[in-house]
Amino acid sequence: MSQNENILSLEVEIVNTLKNIFDPEIPVNIYDLGLIYDIETDEQQHVKITMTLTAPNCPVADVLPNEIKEKVESIPGVTGVEINLVFDPPWDQSMMSEEALFELGML
Repeated sequence: MSQNENILSLEVEIVNTLKNIFDPEIPVNIYDLGLIYDIETDEQQHVKITMTLTAPNCPVADVLPNEIKEKVESIPGVTGVEINLVFDPPWDQSMMSEEALFELGML
């Protein structure tokens, strides 16, 4: 498998892991909720995740990024995880996937 194929395979596994982490206030996974803005994986399989929260004063602001870091670090092959928490652009409902909108009865 080529280096690019390895990175793509790892990124698919990262997304699958993120789809098993849920926002405690909204019964939708954080990926479909639109909280993950970007996932970068380098050749050393170090992962950088740029994400946001539903609001800057979100009660899980300390807990959720740590949970993401721990779960992604547990993926075989991942050498490290950096979480970049941003609030620009601010999260809104338009960032949710169709699956999340459907699950919340918004479609």
